[in-house]
Amino acid sequence: MILNEEIRAREVRLIGEDGEQIGVVTKSEALQRATEADLDLVLISPNAKPPVARIMNYGKYRFEQQKKEKENRKNQKVTAVKEIRLSPTIEGNDFDTKLKHVRNFLAKGAKVRVSIRFRGRAITHNELGKEVLEKMAEQAKDLSSVTASPTMEGRSMFLILSPLSDKDKKKK
Repeated sequence: MILNEEIRAREVRLIGEDGEQIGVVTKSEALQRATEADLDLVLISPNAKPPVARIMNYGKYRFEQQKKEKENRKNQKVTAVKEIRLSPTIEGNDFDTKLKHVRNFLAKGAKVRVSIRFRGRAITHNELGKEVLEKMAEQAKDLSSVTASPTMEGRSMFLILSPLSDKDKKKK
């Protein structure tokens, strides 16, 4: 923001410290009013005709803005997306191990992308991969809901599982 002496406009539309419109005044008169009130003259809307300036305590204003931003960052929830890779011909014990990892990720609140990479001629039997993904979704349905059903993307097929919200857990 542009303040005090840095304002280049000759005239500004002035807003007082309590929010009332004072009107269009010269820059020097606006600066004089701000110094009399022991506050800053802050240019709010520089592109308006004439530019809009406000008399305020700029240090206090910046402090409050930083406080709001810090509070917003604290309340922000970041969801991680973890990925588990499977094979279309995965065996039982390997599947159970991968399922255990998926369940751990879901319990910690992360989304899980379960993907299958088809190699060589295996792509001709993509129904096998779809069965594996559907089995994974079925086994983890008590902790998750399917966000994106099994879809092909190049030589890979993937499925996205999201952890259940507290409301969904109560329904089940």
